[in-house]
Amino acid sequence: QSDATAEILQAASIKLNELSPTDIEKDSAELPRKSSLEQNYPNPFNAYTAISYELPRRQLVNLNAYDIGGRLIQTLVNEIRDSGTHTIRFDSSNLASGLYLYRLKTEDLDITRRMTLLK
Repeated sequence: QSDATAEILQAASIKLNELSPTDIEKDSAELPRKSSLEQNYPNPFNAYTAISYELPRRQLVNLNAYDIGGRLIQTLVNEIRDSGTHTIRFDSSNLASGLYLYRLKTEDLDITRRMTLLK
């Protein structure tokens, strides 16, 4: 091994040795306390945008995109998802410019947000 490789390995082993049980607890404490739906990003967008939501526990998730008239455009998620933060990439390449809605329904949340598509 070269001296540079040995230094990198030594630094990595030091970092691993610095971990404590409280570091693991910190991760589990960061799980969401309640379901939430974030504003899509970017917004306005062109072709693609990301929609993020958080779940405090494993549950059935329904996430749909609608046109401004309320007609279903696309089902983005319709399944049981684990707790944590999830991000969906919405492809609007076949849609016209305008306002669209996305709606998240879970066991404890039903919320709709607006997004703007600019082409």
